[in-house]
Amino acid sequence: MQERHCGTVAPSLAVTIAIVLQILSITFPFFALVLCGFVAARRRLLPLEAVTGLNSFVLFFALPCMLYRFGSSTPVVQLLDVGVLFTWLVCALITVSFTVAVSLSRRIGWNDGAFGALVAAFPNTGFMGVPLLVALLGPRAAGPIILTMLIDMVITTSLCLALSRLDGAGAQGASKAATNALKAAATNPLAWSILLGAAASAMTLELPEPVLRVVGLLADAASPVALFTIGAVLARSQMMALANNHAPIPLRDYLPVAAIKLLLHPLLVLVVGANAIRFGLPMQPVVLLVLVLAAALPSASNVSLLAERFGADNGRIARIILVSTAAAFVSFSLLAALLT
Repeated sequence: MQERHCGTVAPSLAVTIAIVLQILSITFPFFALVLCGFVAARRRLLPLEAVTGLNSFVLFFALPCMLYRFGSSTPVVQLLDVGVLFTWLVCALITVSFTVAVSLSRRIGWNDGAFGALVAAFPNTGFMGVPLLVALLGPRAAGPIILTMLIDMVITTSLCLALSRLDGAGAQGASKAATNALKAAATNPLAWSILLGAAASAMTLELPEPVLRVVGLLADAASPVALFTIGAVLARSQMMALANNHAPIPLRDYLPVAAIKLLLHPLLVLVVGANAIRFGLPMQPVVLLVLVLAAALPSASNVSLLAERFGADNGRIARIILVSTAAAFVSFSLLAALLT
């Protein structure tokens, strides 16, 4: 009996280890590129002044081309999935509300609490999620991820910016912040590249061959440069925060938010999405898998730039992003191995 039991456990353990190693073989290069960018900026191999240029290249050239290519090759019905819209939006609103509620204190006001909520609800889908999840699950993952990006850029960000103004500006300040956020979303090249790609898909339009090659070259550069840029942005944010903050930030001010991002957010998406399917919402299980893994991604690195612009404690936000990015290598890989 004992030998038979051991013989059953050993193959099961071997299969589990093989699955984890297979997932790590896919996720490791992505997180390794982030680490390369972080080390390059920390060691000043990449001047901090150059990080802005890298970020601009990704934001205005490479990433829009990658999103356009995915959008134009994805059936438009996948870009207008009601199940994705409902599940992601409900979970974003719950995550923002919960994070603000548990964060507000004498040290953390509405401004800092709102940006903490934004990094808890807004995963790094653009710079990391699209290439990583497509590598894991194939092109079918592109449609749901792109739709989550639109929701986060337009609704989640606008909501958090409005909440951030409640510290002293009142309802008028919150309304102005939300309006400015919507204007920023309307001029965001990522949003426009998604919409243009969706339009090309709906009308089955193709770019002229020379233009298509240019788009292809820039799209191919998006993933490695974006991941490297994430690391550089994180290093720069940490260095600037250390230079501007003399008092250490308590762990309780940022570790819980990182845990909400990596643990609570994907669990919430899984529960809400599974119940939505149970009650008849048209969403395929594989789409729910994409949403859960997207929610398990680390926080969006560009939130630190917004926090700095709106006068929030960027040291705290940078730490949340840094901790979630470092920890996601393990947590995301394990979750992907468990669910795929």
